[in-house]
Amino acid sequence: MKIAFLGPHASFTQLACSQIFPNNELLPQSSILDCFNAVKNGEAEKAVVPLENSIEGTVSMTLDYLYDFEDIFIETEAVMPIAHHLMIHPNNQNFNKIISHPQALAQTFHFRQNHFKDIETQDFSSTSASAKLVAENPQEKWAAIANSYAAKLYGLKIIHSDLQDFEQNHTKFIVLSKKKNILHLNIPKTSEKTSLIVTLPEDHAGGLHQVLSVFAWRNMNLSKIESRTLKTGLGNYFFFINVANEWHPILSENALEELKSIGAHVKFIGHYHEYLLEG
Repeated sequence: MKIAFLGPHASFTQLACSQIFPNNELLPQSSILDCFNAVKNGEAEKAVVPLENSIEGTVSMTLDYLYDFEDIFIETEAVMPIAHHLMIHPNNQNFNKIISHPQALAQTFHFRQNHFKDIETQDFSSTSASAKLVAENPQEKWAAIANSYAAKLYGLKIIHSDLQDFEQNHTKFIVLSKKKNILHLNIPKTSEKTSLIVTLPEDHAGGLHQVLSVFAWRNMNLSKIESRTLKTGLGNYFFFINVANEWHPILSENALEELKSIGAHVKFIGHYHEYLLEG
């Protein structure tokens, strides 16, 4: 089975993907969009992409593509601890620029302000790609923020470990496929949830309250609700909603029917389990 993931090799997504699919062919992709397209076009049966970080919040591109792509569903969610390290080429003793993914730079902001306030930073496509760039350009005095596997793979020297500003730094990864499956892993699950995308028919007073009431009177606990712009004009949004706990066929299906009856458009993204991976 072919599994697409946000690459390149040694990315945090690959570390998660390797634990979820230890015996499958992993295909690195250059962007989250490429991961979705790999599943859509049949180049891969499944894809693994980041959804949310405990420090920086939701990965907005992932939410947008969950809305944009039809017939792609979440099969499982996996949470992994994230540790960032500062690394340089072993031929260099110092550096004048730090390169990494914007999320990694944001998650290490306070450390960099305290220790390297005057050092220039540059956004790059991924943490592992930044490590690869530093390794391939020893003549440049660059440093990368990436994981320890990237340092080992590309032969870099770690000069500072665990840069993340908060100890409890975790990222949620989701497995995507064209099937409404629940992917069962051989590790204890931590929770169970259902994801929906709800679009209101128009912006009117009490519209969101109507949507929330559908779940409230049924005692269906919402563990997450987040709005994203539809990009069709100011004030136009869709809502990403997580319903906690088990999926009750009659109760839950009736909730979806009631949402449709008040004019809301409902997109079922999947019912799935959450697991905790090793960092």
